[in-house]
Amino acid sequence: MNSESHSTSFELPPLPYDLNALEPFISAEIMTLHYTKHHQAYVNNLNKALEQFAEASAKQDLAAMTALLSAIKFNGGGHANHSIFWTNLSPKNKLGGIPPEGILAEKINTEFGSLQHLIDLMSAKAVALQGSGWIWLGLDKPTSQLTLAACDNQDPLSTKGLIPLLGIDVWEHAYYLQYKNVRADYVKAIWNIVNWKNVAERFEKAN
Repeated sequence: MNSESHSTSFELPPLPYDLNALEPFISAEIMTLHYTKHHQAYVNNLNKALEQFAEASAKQDLAAMTALLSAIKFNGGGHANHSIFWTNLSPKNKLGGIPPEGILAEKINTEFGSLQHLIDLMSAKAVALQGSGWIWLGLDKPTSQLTLAACDNQDPLSTKGLIPLLGIDVWEHAYYLQYKNVRADYVKAIWNIVNWKNVAERFEKAN
């Protein structure tokens, strides 16, 4: 990769906490694998696909450009989704699990009745999702409505026209080493470390 393309390449974002900081809810072993292996692979493969796309574009090779779009979408989505996911979480003894306040709290109560009802609905969607993917709390900008949505594989929420606020990764690599095949236990545990302050900041920025 030349210096010009390298300067515009994507990089693994720094974690806002240590790899063991989310224990006991997410183990250091899972975080190490998830962050340094899986997320890093999305970044590496995205940069490779973008470099190949630029080369194909320079040659006006439309067939090659088209063939690379799926890799860009998958790895770009993986990078974008995980970059949000890490900030959506925080250690239990810091911001993790502290209920939202202010405008977001009012919005959740208005649209879902209560924070617990939102958690119940989002958890049910996460447990029921077939295969690999993400469950999101997003904002529908045109209607100013909070919306729950499921995305397959690494599809970013933007493909549904929504702004991502809070995501739950339900790929097996996010939980299998600790929770085995019991996704429901992982989903239940993750609410202990949701950083609602980060979610609120995303909500306020989106409005």
